[in-house]
Amino acid sequence: MKSKFIPLLLVITMLSLSALPAMAQDAGSYDAASLEKVFPSKPPYSPYAGSKFPMRPFFGDTHLHTANSLDAGAAGCRLSPEDAYRFAKGEEVTSSTGQQAKLSRPLDFLVVTDHSDGMGFMPQVIGGAPQIMADPQGRKWHEMIQAGKGSEAAFDIVRNYSAKTISMNILPMPGTSAYGDTWQKIMHAAEEANDPGRFTAFIGFEWTAMAGGGGNNLHRNVIYRDGIEKASQVEPYTTLPPLGSINPEDLWKWMEAYEQKTGGNVLALAHNGNVSNGLMFPTVEAFGKKIDRHYVEQRAKWERLYEVTQMKGDGEAHPFLSPNDEFADYETWDKGNLDLTELKKPEMLKHEYAREALKNGLRLEAELGVNPYKFGLVGSTDSHTALTAVEENNFFGKVAPGEPNPHRLSKPFMQDPKTGATIMEWEVTSSGYAAVWATENTRESIFDAMERRETYATTGPRMIVRFFGGWDFTAEDANNRMPAKVGYTKGVPMGGDLKNAPAGKSPTFLVAALKDPIGANLDRYQIIKGWLDAEGKVHEKIYDVAWSGDRQPGADGKLPPVGNTVDVQNANWTNTIGATELIAVWKDPDFDPTQSAFYYGRVIEIPTPRWTAYDAKYFGEQAPEDVPMTTQERAYTSPIWYTPEI
Repeated sequence: MKSKFIPLLLVITMLSLSALPAMAQDAGSYDAASLEKVFPSKPPYSPYAGSKFPMRPFFGDTHLHTANSLDAGAAGCRLSPEDAYRFAKGEEVTSSTGQQAKLSRPLDFLVVTDHSDGMGFMPQVIGGAPQIMADPQGRKWHEMIQAGKGSEAAFDIVRNYSAKTISMNILPMPGTSAYGDTWQKIMHAAEEANDPGRFTAFIGFEWTAMAGGGGNNLHRNVIYRDGIEKASQVEPYTTLPPLGSINPEDLWKWMEAYEQKTGGNVLALAHNGNVSNGLMFPTVEAFGKKIDRHYVEQRAKWERLYEVTQMKGDGEAHPFLSPNDEFADYETWDKGNLDLTELKKPEMLKHEYAREALKNGLRLEAELGVNPYKFGLVGSTDSHTALTAVEENNFFGKVAPGEPNPHRLSKPFMQDPKTGATIMEWEVTSSGYAAVWATENTRESIFDAMERRETYATTGPRMIVRFFGGWDFTAEDANNRMPAKVGYTKGVPMGGDLKNAPAGKSPTFLVAALKDPIGANLDRYQIIKGWLDAEGKVHEKIYDVAWSGDRQPGADGKLPPVGNTVDVQNANWTNTIGATELIAVWKDPDFDPTQSAFYYGRVIEIPTPRWTAYDAKYFGEQAPEDVPMTTQERAYTSPIWYTPEI
């Protein structure tokens, strides 16, 4: 299906529109005057009057580290949460390496998620506190940092922390003044930066669990709906016993205890399953215990989102798992676990990527009655520089030594001499942001949208993406000047559910995408479907549902490439190909009402220069031959699930 072109200004209006007022009471309880207000005989002139649905996406970052994180601080980050919020709001700041930095546009929200383990540690190490200098490990790290070997110190700290060989005499723990004071400062920074209606600053932290004896990533970010009054009642959960644990089930217990004690609300989102070495999305057992009904219920309750793209690679799909998907091999990190101490094995991959988890969730639901992997999708940075700068031409790296410099294209980012594995600095991904369809820019509204999974991930561009599913969308709905009104009236948005298919009907989907106003045109809008067949096997299929130009699928069903206008030498491209917007209605041609399924949207831009091309031009460097110089940025919507009648 070719794209339908609508004037850009009208599309912005169109995608912003919400729908009909919610009916909180039964119509029979109203008198005539009240009924006229609720069910007016003639709608108001303004199509926006009475709006109760999200009118615009809010863009932000749910994963950012400052100098308060032990690895970020060791690597040279000297910026505080206050600096991070200033930068996210659009102010110009001086980076840890002395460079001026500013976003192209302010963000709408930010969660500073410094590591819960070791809060307050790095200022003591850097400052040479007495207890640090009295300990051999602490003194060594202090001296390394003072000698300009911060990166080496950072990785040494992470390895010792992961292997549980870090000295407990120097690591601040919950209940100590060093730990509590740092947590208070983090919360106060969020309170000061929070500006309801203009900018949302969430309180949060990262629970940094490593399993399997080292660097198998099981990290979760915990986000509070609450302010300091409630968040300060319970200190963050850590991973080191006896106060903490590396088992996610213990984190969920902590979250439940927090809500019971404070009356507050928290959610958790996992990230980087691609470096978990097969542990992120288990299907049989977790931590030596068989997965049961309790496990799937708790995971579904507390982990409503998954961070599908960020600086340590993209986690949507892998070409080994999806060989028929020509877009699956995108910014792939598959060499080993987080610290490269264990190399990757092919059998690990099926428990690491979001698409496979969504499929396996259908199987577990059939077996246990609950889908533990019914998560929405977001992107975020995982920047350890306090800077949420991930646009390809404004990329400030993952750690302070990776901020713009003439050596980024040739030096290693991480390596392990025992395994021989190396990740180069150029492999660090410039990604990403979280987009949330909320009714207003407040903690409560954005958090609630995250809870209902009305979110999508982008690798950096701020494209506007809609995705609705229902039973009655028609081709004419793609011509409607107000597709959001049609979408919310006839169906459910991304993150929603379809159940009990009407007799003889297949699900229909209304999709719409608008390019980033200062970014690249769009190549195509795809729908990825996964389903569970009668024999209990899972499948996937990718459908091109809207695209630019007059291209037609070939004999193999594949849509030809959009083309490439990138001038690598000058780090430039032209928008002479692609579409400014895509909109269509698609009906599943392979629907079986007896089979559970999920659908999500993937929007792909035309090729543009990768951050490596901008570096090569700016520093006048010749990139090694294996360094990619172009990219096709993208967005992933949260799925819509179909569940048959039981």
